[in-house]
Amino acid sequence: MRINAFSDVSLRVLILLAAAPAAAGSGVMTSSALSLAVGTPYHHVTKIVARLHELDLIEVTRGRAGGVRISPAGRQVTVGWVLRALETRTDVADCETPNGACPLLDGCGLRGALGRARDAFYSELENVVVASLAHQPRLASPSRTPGSTSLPVR
Repeated sequence: MRINAFSDVSLRVLILLAAAPAAAGSGVMTSSALSLAVGTPYHHVTKIVARLHELDLIEVTRGRAGGVRISPAGRQVTVGWVLRALETRTDVADCETPNGACPLLDGCGLRGALGRARDAFYSELENVVVASLAHQPRLASPSRTPGSTSLPVR
């Protein structure tokens, strides 16, 4: 299963905003700062911010001291819910060809199996709260020990 780029960057924005209180004190980030942090053009981030605001997952304050922060609902939302709200394509398989429907459409079980796999994918992600992803500790590289200042040998 592959999510679209819009959903991917939206999840990254939510995770960054969930982590922002620890990093910035106020939890507010500008769209420009978010754009730099996620490595996505500003114009795309503004569209994402608008959509996340429509879904009440973030709060937006306009003006000189404005910015974006995660809302209480955004702190509790699951990855599965976000993906279901943002993904525009629901079919895993494209059962349409340039000449019309697939000739196997009537007797094919693949579409149903892929649909069940998609539902299982989303169901599993319903167990993952977006804000919990912001607090995952970074694991040390196996070739380095904590406190080590030497580079790993290659």
